[in-house]
Amino acid sequence: MTGVRQARPDGPAHAPLATLDKAADENFPVAPFFLPRAWRGDLMAVYGFARLVDDIGDSDLAPGGHDARLLGAGPDADPLTLLDAFEADLRRVFDGGSPGHPLLRRLTGTVRRHGLGPEPFLALIEANRQDPRVSRYGTYAELADYCALSANPVGRLVLGITGTTTPERVRRSDAVCTALQIVEHLQDVAEDLRRDRVYLPAEDLDRFHVTEADLALPTAGASTRALIAYQADRARRLLDEGGPLVGSVHGRLRLLLAGFTAGGHAALDAVAAARYDVLPGPPRATRPQLLRRLAAVLRTTRREG
Repeated sequence: MTGVRQARPDGPAHAPLATLDKAADENFPVAPFFLPRAWRGDLMAVYGFARLVDDIGDSDLAPGGHDARLLGAGPDADPLTLLDAFEADLRRVFDGGSPGHPLLRRLTGTVRRHGLGPEPFLALIEANRQDPRVSRYGTYAELADYCALSANPVGRLVLGITGTTTPERVRRSDAVCTALQIVEHLQDVAEDLRRDRVYLPAEDLDRFHVTEADLALPTAGASTRALIAYQADRARRLLDEGGPLVGSVHGRLRLLLAGFTAGGHAALDAVAAARYDVLPGPPRATRPQLLRRLAAVLRTTRREG
């Protein structure tokens, strides 16, 4: 994968490739070069699944209706219908059938090699079913329940693929993944509002006297900045809670997990550097900022490990 997206011809054979190409645009590394080749292939299979689920939920599939046809649905099918079709195709991975979508056929080998169960995959589908139904969250507890569907399964799948699952690691991984989801919500406040979604808990909006009209402004006022700072601190504390996960593993996996955690910290540093004004657009960390954070995470977890 490269940072330059190549144009691809339309057609069923190219729809899954276009989905996988989006890995280059993610905040955090999907399958970095330093991992064993087998891990990289399996992580990309999981990424392809998660990316396609999100694209279906966001009505952001490649043009032409190719994915819908691969799933046995009509080109004008709505997202909930497509998610139902996608779940039916996913279940073929686990019941010995033959999935229709190439990304699910690719996932079949990963599932069998590592003995993965359907639960994390079904949770990701359910998160995207929830988005059209639930566009506001009253409390942080409600948002955390959503993150348990939309983010935490990915960390659990990484542990499953690398053969490092334990109850304590799952708990730490869940904290990191929830933090990363909150970070993305902070970066995308304006974009989410344009989609009629608000992932900032209503109880916190009320606490800081911020309205949705305030979130629609070109730049953030003092109250909105204070609200974003509060959410950023919550994400930072979750990253710290999950930090010992890095020190509990070794070798290249340790570097991968450190990269996830450092990416979250660096993104929060960028939000802080913008003085918590995320409304003009998502603040992004620079590569030097990310590398400094990576060194700090590795140094800290070495002491803890």
